[in-house]
Formats: sequence, structure tokens, C-alpha cells
Amino acid sequence: MIVINLDVMMARRKMSLNELSERVGITIANLSILKTGKARAVRLSTLDAICQALDCQPGDILEYRPAE
Repeated sequence: MIVINLDVMMARRKMSLNELSERVGITIANLSILKTGKARAVRLSTLDAICQALDCQPGDILEYRPAE
């Protein structure tokens, strides 16, 4: 299972969903879907933009957890 730790990185960078949305250029609704883990996929261009905005690596946002 892939877990998206977007909320953790946003908290570390003290960035709101609104601010990240503006910097990345995607809607708050789509960011919210990513943040809550309900996204079925993420484009590499979106991941790139998020990493640029949060000054982090993809591995800081995406985490693999084996199924239990």
C-alpha cells in the first residue's frame, strides 16, 4: 500500500493547503484528495511541482507499507 504523507510535509514547511495549491497550480479539491489518501494515481509532473513547492524529495511524500 502506498501512503501519501503530504500533510506531514506541509506541517514541516508550515504551509497551508491554499498556499500549496497556489504554488503547485492544482485545485484545493485535488490536493485534498491526495492529502487524504483517496487518490488512485498521481502524475509525475504534479509530484515534481509539489516537491519543488515543499523543497523535498518524492520519498518524503510517498511511503510504501506492506499489506497486513
